[in-house]
Amino acid sequence: MKKIATFLLASIAAQNISAQTFIQAYQDRANMVTQTNITTYLQEFAGLGIKTTGSQANANALAWLKSKYLSYGYTAGQIEEDPFTFGNKNSKNLIITKTGTLYPNKYVIICGHFDSITGLGVNDNGSGTSVILEAARILKDVPTEYSIKFIHFSGEEQGLVGSNHYVNTVAYQGGNRVLDIKLVFNLDQVGGVMGNNNNTVYCDQDLGGLSSNNAASATVTQELRNCTALYSPLQTAVDPAEDTDYIPFEQKGEVITGFFERIRSSYPHTTDDTFANTDPVYIYNIGKASVGALQHFAVATGTLGTHETVIKNSLESLKLYPNPIKDFITIELPDSSIKNFSFEITDFSGRSVLKKLNEKKINISGLENGAYIGILKSGDQTVVRKVLIEK
Repeated sequence: MKKIATFLLASIAAQNISAQTFIQAYQDRANMVTQTNITTYLQEFAGLGIKTTGSQANANALAWLKSKYLSYGYTAGQIEEDPFTFGNKNSKNLIITKTGTLYPNKYVIICGHFDSITGLGVNDNGSGTSVILEAARILKDVPTEYSIKFIHFSGEEQGLVGSNHYVNTVAYQGGNRVLDIKLVFNLDQVGGVMGNNNNTVYCDQDLGGLSSNNAASATVTQELRNCTALYSPLQTAVDPAEDTDYIPFEQKGEVITGFFERIRSSYPHTTDDTFANTDPVYIYNIGKASVGALQHFAVATGTLGTHETVIKNSLESLKLYPNPIKDFITIELPDSSIKNFSFEITDFSGRSVLKKLNEKKINISGLENGAYIGILKSGDQTVVRKVLIEK
């Protein structure tokens, strides 16, 4: 995670960089991000435990990530492990490469760390991890002019150990540049806090380090802001880049940008960095912005392929309120014609604690305080939501 910035920039937009053109296919793909997937990823990430670099939980998290990419259809040949040593501990970065159509040897890197320290790290950085997974799922078969590397770093919390190793032994070897990198787009701590008005995301801009790459970072950061406005409901502000996994790249002169939550959570690096204390809707919106921006940076095709003709889950616009809940939860279905549905609440381990059929106002006063999973099913469609009970 980043240290607290010493100063903020309020208006980089004044640089008069022209906005991108809206592309409907980019929006359609951004809309393929689902709250259900984000919520499920966060729950699974939390269930892996405290993923300290070199621990068994850290190794289990790497295996979990690999299984996700294989389930999306990425091949073993696209998946690479980058082992490194930290003290007497061993860990690995994970790199997945999607080859570009016109510039196969020039890379857009989207990255974030999956290790945690002290706590489960659901915000720092299960949130960024979840967004990268969702982007990789959606763009797997989408032609892009530039190659994309989806990178999950370990060792970030010990001082950018994993990303330093990758930059200095893979991207650069013997001081020579081996990878032709177009830009690095990092996601770290984008989880928000449940109950905050999480409507703004920081776009990180290079304002220090080497001066030679600052102007290029200003350009791509403005492009990130433009894409966020085009493909998500989020507002943006600018934050100075520091203390996360793009810094080793910046020190080599590469162009960097990234996302970081605007209202800073106090939970990271504590045992309270849990599923209960994140805002999956905020992460979902950052996912939409990220998918839009990654398409722009890698120059994705502007036409949907036949494989992208996806039947939309009409339940995804389901609303549950209030949330947090005290006594009753109200279910607002997206379609009034839906008459037959079930709503189940499970605890974190998946044990069912409440199940109702066709009820839109449900008494939950018998449940204890805490974070739960709400699962609504109708026909062959299912949506998953975080449910927080606070009495």
